[in-house]
Amino acid sequence: MRVKASLLVAGVVATGATLLGQSEQLQVVLPRDAIPSIDKPTFEAASTTRSLDRREPVLGVVGAREQRAYSTWQLDRHEIVNDTFEGKPIAVTW
Repeated sequence: MRVKASLLVAGVVATGATLLGQSEQLQVVLPRDAIPSIDKPTFEAASTTRSLDRREPVLGVVGAREQRAYSTWQLDRHEIVNDTFEGKPIAVTW
């Protein structure tokens, strides 16, 4: 049985793709590791930063001893930040 489908893969729309049971073909839009992660993030105090617009949405992480804000502008370009927060490894994804 043939099924017509629209697929959204990594922000690219492919319409009219034909799926044939278990023999679907995966089309690679970006090669592996094409979007580099941020592996050693640096932070600035919110009160003194000039690199972040006050209206920019951020992803926030709040703990007992630390607080961090991850720029959505940066995450749009990198999608993942590998960080250590309060001594524990975390991955912030967007």
